[in-house]
Amino acid sequence: MYLLNLSFLQFLTVFGSISAFAVALYLLDRSRRRQVVSTLRFWVAAEQPAAAAHRRHIQQPWSLVLQLLSMALLVLAIAQLRLGARLDAGRDHVLVLDTSAWMAARSGNRTLMDLARDRARRYLRALPARDRVMLVRADALATPATAFEPDRRKLEAAIQASRPGATALNLDQALAFARHIQSQAAGRGGEIAFVGTSRIAAREASAPPLPRNLRVLLVPDPIENCGLRKIGMRRSASDPGLWEIYVSARNYGSQPRNVTLALDFGPGGPEGRVAAGSQRLTLPPGAEKEASFEYRTEAAGILGVSLSPHDAFPGDDRAELELPAQPTLAVTVYSAEPELLKPLLAATPRVAAVYRKPEDYRSDDTGLVILDRFAPPRRPAADSLWIDPPAAGSPIPVRRVVDDQPFAGWDSSEPAAAGLRTKDFKLEHATVFDPAPGDSRIGEVDAGPVIVARPGHPKIVVFGFHPALSALRYELAAPLLFANLLRWYSPEIFRRWEIAGGSVGSVKLQMDQDTPPSDVRVTAPDGSQVPFTVRDRTLDFFSGVPGPVRVAAADHEYIYSLTLPQIGDAVWEPPADALKTIPHFPLTLDSSTDLWRILALAGGAGLLAEWILFGHFRRFRQSRVLRPVLLRAKSSDPEEVRR
Repeated sequence: MYLLNLSFLQFLTVFGSISAFAVALYLLDRSRRRQVVSTLRFWVAAEQPAAAAHRRHIQQPWSLVLQLLSMALLVLAIAQLRLGARLDAGRDHVLVLDTSAWMAARSGNRTLMDLARDRARRYLRALPARDRVMLVRADALATPATAFEPDRRKLEAAIQASRPGATALNLDQALAFARHIQSQAAGRGGEIAFVGTSRIAAREASAPPLPRNLRVLLVPDPIENCGLRKIGMRRSASDPGLWEIYVSARNYGSQPRNVTLALDFGPGGPEGRVAAGSQRLTLPPGAEKEASFEYRTEAAGILGVSLSPHDAFPGDDRAELELPAQPTLAVTVYSAEPELLKPLLAATPRVAAVYRKPEDYRSDDTGLVILDRFAPPRRPAADSLWIDPPAAGSPIPVRRVVDDQPFAGWDSSEPAAAGLRTKDFKLEHATVFDPAPGDSRIGEVDAGPVIVARPGHPKIVVFGFHPALSALRYELAAPLLFANLLRWYSPEIFRRWEIAGGSVGSVKLQMDQDTPPSDVRVTAPDGSQVPFTVRDRTLDFFSGVPGPVRVAAADHEYIYSLTLPQIGDAVWEPPADALKTIPHFPLTLDSSTDLWRILALAGGAGLLAEWILFGHFRRFRQSRVLRPVLLRAKSSDPEEVRR
């Protein structure tokens, strides 16, 4: 005889607390109550009030004994008292089911997941009926699908609902989780059974030892598979309209394979795309090779990468990446001498400049409008750059005009002046402005600012001199200044894109420059922020959901199209002493008898008997017997009642 849910000490603690509370209630004095009687003949006047004495003994000991006995039976029912030896009790098993991406591979006309479900059900049916089982689905993360459950129908439904995920199996984490959850269970520990394949993520050298109660039910997977591993894309540094593409493929099988890598591009589905290139590769067993392509386009679209011929695991035979359009900035220049500004604007390839005469001015231009030494009758609605405007039409008030002034310096805290150091030149003629409190002083002479930027919508920059007609045209700062101003107007035209296709899971990104973590944003497909760490220019994050993840770091944007399934690189060899077959348990495990229903009924019957014999039910019967006697006494002697 033993307790299943509570230890003997826990039982004594619970029952002792209930008993102490019940005895205290029986020792307390009863409170005074108002009693209505039919006559005053039974009342005796007392000259002094009677002294009240506290109760020192229990007047109804049998009532207390019956209540304590009933409470003991109910607590024993809660503790699940069983008749038999403790070794006859059921055990708590953890069933770890492999739901990694590799389980979607086909073996014959069935998937590995189908075979694993069959083995899991066979193991479940071999266990004694009294054993409890927790189902844990394992890929990169271990996720419990049920609690410790004795109901086999619920467990089989959870097994049937298990599907392959998108990440590789982290076996060490799954077994560590199973061992921890089994140690927290109240029952007797059973087995940790793993059902799956031997293809796992690489094990760490510091991995904990495998549990001794491990049973391994491997699903055979003699599958020859070749698949895409990584895809990288970036715009060419010398030709922004050219994409440089790198594709990596791996042979996971034991035989060499000849495969074909093919690219297609288009704005819609696969049927509307055009071929973008192809190459043939020979992949040795267990090896990985890379192929490079070039494709010219400035339009947005979908680039598809395919590997053929297809095999038993088609999930890694195709990947699609979304290519952004090549951004350009439309610039409209109103100048009587456009040749002065063409070299400065031609240095930025993503600027599409249109040159017009001042008399052809229109106020509805978009992009950036440059006004060279004239003030239009109506200011442009778009962003504007004013070069040496007349004092009457300047958007920034003019303070004074100076001649032969040495340039004093740049405000390096402003983005438009970043990296500018030159100041050894004079301005023969310059206008000094009177900026507002929110304006930025980009460049100054001793008399005040001569280059002022006004943020907002629209953005405005005003030069108090012409950069191509002053000594600044001989300085390296001139093209850098215009590049900074264009970056300030339209930062997206200077953004460098890197696009990668790969598998879900952990991602390591080596950034080109030191970027503080506060300037880094990692965004999931649903727009939520993804946690990350940055150390020594290496950014680490984890994504367990297929889809594009965007990483914005300063003027770089990285797009990770995590659509390929993650396949483990390692093959796990189970330990030699691990059990590897479906178990056969003796029938003696089912010999103990559960008594909680009988104890619960007996405890409830005891409380009911106490209520009938000593409780409100007894007082209710006595009041019904005494009421007619009191009524007859009141009606037969009215004189005594008056007295």
